[in-house]
Amino acid sequence: MSQLHEECGVFGLYTHEPEAAAIHTYHALYALQHRGQESAGIAINDDGVISSHKDVGLVSEVFPPDVLQNLGSGTITVGHVRYATTGNKSRTNAQPLVINHVKGSMVLAHNGNLTNAAELREKLELSGAIFHTTSDTEVIAYTITAQRLTAPSIEEAVDAAMDIIQGAYSLVLMSSTKLIAARDPNGFRPLCIGTMEDGGYVFASESCALDAIGAHFLRDVEPGEIVIADGNGLRSIRTHCNGRKSSLCVFEFIYFARPDSVIDGASVHEARLRAGAFLALEHPVQADIVIGVPDSGLDAAVGYARQSGIPYGIGFIKNKYIARTFIAPGQKSREDKVRIKLNPIASVVKGKRVVMIDDSIVRGTTSQRIVKLLRDAGAKEVHVRVSAPPFLHPCYFGTDIDSRDHLIACNHTTEEIAEIIGADSLGYLSVDSVHKLAVGCGCTFCDGCFTGNYPVAVPETREKFRFETKLSQRKD
Repeated sequence: MSQLHEECGVFGLYTHEPEAAAIHTYHALYALQHRGQESAGIAINDDGVISSHKDVGLVSEVFPPDVLQNLGSGTITVGHVRYATTGNKSRTNAQPLVINHVKGSMVLAHNGNLTNAAELREKLELSGAIFHTTSDTEVIAYTITAQRLTAPSIEEAVDAAMDIIQGAYSLVLMSSTKLIAARDPNGFRPLCIGTMEDGGYVFASESCALDAIGAHFLRDVEPGEIVIADGNGLRSIRTHCNGRKSSLCVFEFIYFARPDSVIDGASVHEARLRAGAFLALEHPVQADIVIGVPDSGLDAAVGYARQSGIPYGIGFIKNKYIARTFIAPGQKSREDKVRIKLNPIASVVKGKRVVMIDDSIVRGTTSQRIVKLLRDAGAKEVHVRVSAPPFLHPCYFGTDIDSRDHLIACNHTTEEIAEIIGADSLGYLSVDSVHKLAVGCGCTFCDGCFTGNYPVAVPETREKFRFETKLSQRKD
């Protein structure tokens, strides 16, 4: 039950069944809802005429049946679900972005965070660009359109833009005739390719979105690769596939992705089982039962129980009709939602020594409240085990891990944190074990939030950049 914020999920469809395009995109976004719950949007291309709708809210709220029907039909769609890490929460910042320029229209959806967004935005504004959002996605859009003025094609404009933009980005975009996916050379965020029975193609942040619409998983977009789907089939540009070590965010396996997804060749579910097993080896304890904090702590709890031999039990009932805890604005609201969202099963934990598995501890306040729930339900002891190392550094690549001032592990020892959250003991997964989680994964991992060793340059201040803060300081 962490308080991490992950930016978003992207989806694109090139289909030969235009009547089903909107509903397929809706179902795919529904499958990706866990990646972003602030806003949702769909743009659909009907022979070059683009219709779109986006708003703040969950997919089901933004797209009631009448709105979805009014989107019409089309051969190409782009969809997006968002949680903001750069740019504030508003309908204006919802995606996908629709950009009309001299060479035509372009629709863009983005997952990730640019590290040079402020610098690029300033240059673009000085050259006459007028921004309508506070999101770095618009920086990407304008960078691509600037390259399109001289590039022979939209995909070559994207290729040129990748020489300029820096940081994390998994993109899905469409022109009047093409659907394009691109992944940054470090591969920070996932992006995969699927095929439809009608001969069409799908791009999505996670393979679970492909399953939701009956698409067949083909492969992952490689770090640095640009993939184009159009009337001629599928092709790719590999100019930026330079052979460097990839840097997939390891939290895709620990927390962000759905357990039924496969990312870069590795099962998310199996990775979480391994995390729990490693925890049991690194931090054994005498206990009566192992429970997990729903949902991302459950698989790790099973892994811990299997490895330790301690029975696994269902310790919490989760209210399925409430969004992830971190969506609530403000700490008071977050804490209220924890109480509403989770309820311990007293008959399972009463009088027992409980091992509680969670995916992370950021500030510690949510963990403190969950431990108290178990105490109030009669747990004799509560031993907290975390399937990630302690957060010691901010993230600049699309995860809302803020400045060191807000990270409890930066200011307290493990023993002190255990006392603060009310646990009898506390154990974190080691950094070494993190790199062993995803068996068969074709990528190496970014662990900068644990170690401070970032795979690319980050702002010199080492403070997490926020667009809206910098913009608010501007004066006319």
